[in-house]
Amino acid sequence: MSATPPPVLAAFALWITAVVAGFFETVLMVGGLMADGDTSAGEIAGGLLLRMAVFSAAVLVAVQLRRGRNWARLTLAMGLGVLGTLSLVVEPVRWLADHPLGDAFRDLGAVDVLFGASRVLHLSAVLAATALMFRPTANAWFRARSAERARH
Repeated sequence: MSATPPPVLAAFALWITAVVAGFFETVLMVGGLMADGDTSAGEIAGGLLLRMAVFSAAVLVAVQLRRGRNWARLTLAMGLGVLGTLSLVVEPVRWLADHPLGDAFRDLGAVDVLFGASRVLHLSAVLAATALMFRPTANAWFRARSAERARH
């Protein structure tokens, strides 16, 4: 078996980075919801359960990516690379559609800046990981790993 190529190792690290950023955003969001007091504990718990399930699944699938499982690469690309990216950009785009651009920066607090920085890191990690998984050396390695498993 050949060694895992650098693009796949980098993609794995970036998927983990994206999960950590998503977890950080979740902590900030839950803190904000609790401070506002407009959301019930049940709603917060439900959102947390869903996010923790997605984060856990992402880590488990990323581990399979690092082991050369092509299904994991495709799952990450479609599930988080496409659908996850949409979920990261829809809310900010909607907000910007309803507010003048100047409003986006006028009332920013420290938590808003932290959240925004984390979201940029999160989105950048997802996009870079998705691209790295399909570099030529990664493609060749996944093909070889699939062929090797087919022989056994």
